[in-house]
Amino acid sequence: MAVDYDSKQYLEGVDKYWRAANYLSVGQLFLRDNPLLDRDLTSDDVKVKPIGHWGTIVSQTFIYAHLNRVINKYDLNMFYIEGSGHGGQVMVSNSYLDGSYSDIYPNISQDKEGLKKLFKQFSFPGGVASHAAPETPGSIHEGGELGYSLSHGTGAILDNPDVIAAVEIGDGEAETGPLAASWFSDKFINPIKDGAVLPIINMNGFKISNPTILSRMTDEELTNYFKGMGWNPKFVEVKDPDNHMPVHEAMAKTMDEAISEIKAIQKNARENNDNSLPNWPMIIFRSPKGWTGPKEDFDGNPVEGSFRAHQVPLPIAADSMEHADKLVSWLKSYKPEEIFNADGTLKQEVRDFAPKGDKRMSVNPITNGGIDPKPLKLPDYKDYAVKVTTPGATEAQDMIVWSDWVADTMKLNPDNFRAFGPDESKSNRLYSMLDHGKRQWEEDIHEPYDEDMAPQGRVIDSQLSEHQAEGWLEGYVLTGRHGFFATYESFGRVVDSMLTQHMKWLRKAAEQSWRNQYPSLNFVDTSTVFQQDHNGYTHQDPGMLTHLAEKKPEFIREYLPGDANTLLAVADVAFRSYEKINLLVTSKHPRPQWFSIDEATNLVHNGLGYIDWASTDQGQEPDIVFAAAGSEPTWEVFAAVSLLHDEFPEMKIRVINVVDILKLRSPKIDPRGLSDEEFDRYFTVDKPVIFAFHGFEDLVKDIFFDRHNHNLSVHGYRENGDITTPFDMRVLNELDRYHLAKDAVLNIPEYAVKGSYFAQRMDDMVAKHNAYIRENGTDLPEVNNWKWQPLK
Repeated sequence: MAVDYDSKQYLEGVDKYWRAANYLSVGQLFLRDNPLLDRDLTSDDVKVKPIGHWGTIVSQTFIYAHLNRVINKYDLNMFYIEGSGHGGQVMVSNSYLDGSYSDIYPNISQDKEGLKKLFKQFSFPGGVASHAAPETPGSIHEGGELGYSLSHGTGAILDNPDVIAAVEIGDGEAETGPLAASWFSDKFINPIKDGAVLPIINMNGFKISNPTILSRMTDEELTNYFKGMGWNPKFVEVKDPDNHMPVHEAMAKTMDEAISEIKAIQKNARENNDNSLPNWPMIIFRSPKGWTGPKEDFDGNPVEGSFRAHQVPLPIAADSMEHADKLVSWLKSYKPEEIFNADGTLKQEVRDFAPKGDKRMSVNPITNGGIDPKPLKLPDYKDYAVKVTTPGATEAQDMIVWSDWVADTMKLNPDNFRAFGPDESKSNRLYSMLDHGKRQWEEDIHEPYDEDMAPQGRVIDSQLSEHQAEGWLEGYVLTGRHGFFATYESFGRVVDSMLTQHMKWLRKAAEQSWRNQYPSLNFVDTSTVFQQDHNGYTHQDPGMLTHLAEKKPEFIREYLPGDANTLLAVADVAFRSYEKINLLVTSKHPRPQWFSIDEATNLVHNGLGYIDWASTDQGQEPDIVFAAAGSEPTWEVFAAVSLLHDEFPEMKIRVINVVDILKLRSPKIDPRGLSDEEFDRYFTVDKPVIFAFHGFEDLVKDIFFDRHNHNLSVHGYRENGDITTPFDMRVLNELDRYHLAKDAVLNIPEYAVKGSYFAQRMDDMVAKHNAYIRENGTDLPEVNNWKWQPLK
């Protein structure tokens, strides 16, 4: 028998389903027992301290119920992103109603005992979070940090042509910079190759204690704004908070219109190969904050429709039961007797309004590792290697070399590999990638002024927003695909909190046995601190290394390749990995190439290595150990060693190159870390170590803190910068060859006196450098023309 999804009877069923979700949501907020109110409510039934939020819950459950309706009516492949920051009950309640929650967590059973556990665990010690966390079925978006819902939704539907991301956006969230920027997402969604996002602004009028800006704008003003951004807004409003059927009818009609428009856009595009930019629909839903909850508090102040509904709207707790009857009345207003059987099971006629199987948004495969996840096909990186026979004799640009490999990776993975960034791919020398992959761009393309643009490109870097690029990448990898984000090093810091949130997601997801694995998020920092010869101090910050090093070591990898071959070998490892954040800090400027591809491979797989051709301690205890991590540190260490060897050929020097910096940490901190015995074999237990490091020095000092050898001198970024020459950036931070060589002789006791003249010469060279660049605007010939010479 055909179902009439537009009938009053069906909408009454949607209303009942909605009331069920609301009842579960209130119960989770307050109760720890007596889930069906079978007896009088006592203090033992109520949580000692109810914690959570109420304001957005009912409008979200309303939206969710109507999304279920259109999934059933149109047989949609749809999932839900909960943008409002605090509404963890919504997706838990709905997954419990559709049965998936109990399938995943059998202890939360579909009966009275299961209801009791469901209620008690919410925002409770040892329980579940008050956000849509990784523990929540159907979630790929936690929402704790606001602003990224639409970016995540867009990233998820790229290359998923049959999927619709229903993105609920809180009107408070809509005020954040990232969310405001994400309305440009429609310019990058291809109607042939990609799916669709359906943004739904949950316009309930208030934030924590202030009104929201959008809610005070008229429908006409909002229409003008969103139409100007390329969207087609549709409005639904709760006219009478106590009469629900009119708004059910309005929402059903509006959602039908939105889905019909999406289908029509896609049908036209796919049948006519029409890549032109459409106006995608969106919905603006006006409802009272805290809808269906308490009308006012015990002092007579308004709650429903005000900011007071934001968190726990009634001060009822185990030790504050004077007005418990208000809570009981509130819960009973949802008519639980029409929803549940006496044993606590859900009545079948209620459950029937949920979609079935994988059509349930809570278990759509896209939200758990992807619809059809595939490992990345990678070309053999050794085929792209720079030929290095004599260290330093060949010059190349690491990112140009790497770009060839990336381009061919795109060819091998036309539907599940993308690059993202904020308008920097060409500046970052990813030329081959752009030649093949093109920038995805749905607006008009103006030849010959626009370069490397196409409606179905594989690169999205045409919006100048780090937040958008990172959000798209997160949505892409959390739905089972692969990619990377490339940006200027200092401005990677714009999204460092997003990376923190992604790490938290990975960590909590890894604790869920039912969660499938995710491809790693690859973050490429280039245009780095020590090569900023045209931007200056604002573009100088290597702090992402320190920021990520503070996170859980299981999920973080930090790579500092010293040349192009090492970058190729690093990328092969990083791009094959899963459930990591891989930070690659690399060069884009012309520079000497040091390692053969086999040497580079060994460095990457070991994390670090002894550089025999630059060392003079073969088989002996060294006088000094030089370590380098990063492209410029590697260069300067080799130059410093050359200076020292020319002057003191008897000096026994050991050179260590470090690629995987966090592998130096103790196993007490990082399970991958070198044992004390291994660490001592590289760095000795007491010989002076000069460590040239790309980042802030404290990271290396922390690594050495609980090791045997504290005879350490670190040369890294010291927050000294300017618009200056590349070499002067190193001089300003004492990372240059002259400071490194001077530090070496001053730290070896037997050279403290006999090396004093050499130390003075190094100071003289720095003074000469300072005078020369101020006169000529370029670095000394001794620097620009220096080449590595084999040690005799």
